[in-house]
Amino acid sequence: MKRKYSVILGNLGNTCDRFCRGYKDNPSTSQMFQHAATMPHVQGIELVGTWDISQKNVKEMKKAFLNSKLTCVSIIPDLFADKRFWKGSFCSTDSKIRKYAIDYTKKMCDIAIELNCEIVNIWPGQDGYDYLLTTDYQQQRQWLCDAIVELAQVYSQLKFALEYKPKEPRTHSCLARMADTLLLIQEIKCENVGITIDTGHAFNAGEVVAESIVLAKRAGNKLFHMHFNDNFGSWDDDMIVGSIHTTCYLEMLYWLDKTGYSGWFSMDQYPYREDAVGAISESIQWLIKFDEIVKANRQKMDELITLSDAVQTSKFLRNILC
Repeated sequence: MKRKYSVILGNLGNTCDRFCRGYKDNPSTSQMFQHAATMPHVQGIELVGTWDISQKNVKEMKKAFLNSKLTCVSIIPDLFADKRFWKGSFCSTDSKIRKYAIDYTKKMCDIAIELNCEIVNIWPGQDGYDYLLTTDYQQQRQWLCDAIVELAQVYSQLKFALEYKPKEPRTHSCLARMADTLLLIQEIKCENVGITIDTGHAFNAGEVVAESIVLAKRAGNKLFHMHFNDNFGSWDDDMIVGSIHTTCYLEMLYWLDKTGYSGWFSMDQYPYREDAVGAISESIQWLIKFDEIVKANRQKMDELITLSDAVQTSKFLRNILC
């Protein structure tokens, strides 16, 4: 299956974390776009709402996509960095903030349509809680369901991909794991609502990503989008793909093919101290290498899964990596 690779535009420039406002000079949006357009294998770009795209620059950005022949893969509404959402966006206890979050996301949906973009990637990072006995979990869940249903019904021509993450910026996120997110999707019964797996978020949640891919498939082909990065498991480190979870990536790509995933492979990492183009390009090159290994050994991997012998699997992995 032919892969489609994309990058989140801000990953080519965002250089700040919660300790330092910036480790490098931040390039402009147009400079980041130019960098993305020259990266080998990259065919698409994801835009973060307000950071990269707004109603003010949509015509300019549309022209840039046309000139570069790149695809606008998704719009990611900024429901996480706006201080108005400090205690939630769709789930805020303030009805005015909830309305603002929905109205703002609708503007991003309008932009997506104008840019011929099929996916609106929803990561409601501020929707969750930090302390016990501070949250009406039932009401919070209902507000989240209501918001997603309203968006999905008004914009039935778009796909809404819900991105889950166990924690950060809140200590507990409303959409924390694959199972939580699938439960919400089954509850709201909207055909155009599915899931984004961010590999780092899944590792952080203690998931085996290949199993999560299968769960989304069994729930009705609900895997709409993929974000790729790596980490050590305890935090969303957003590192180069394959730098830690080598075996996991081999199994992951095997099951993406097995379940018929045909969506984008989008890089989502933050090279604070590394050269951004170089680090993100390395992620793509690792995915290409892993694909080559899986393609050359697919029948053997089929046999190993049927055999269910950890020793034989270990020998196989050692042989292909040596």
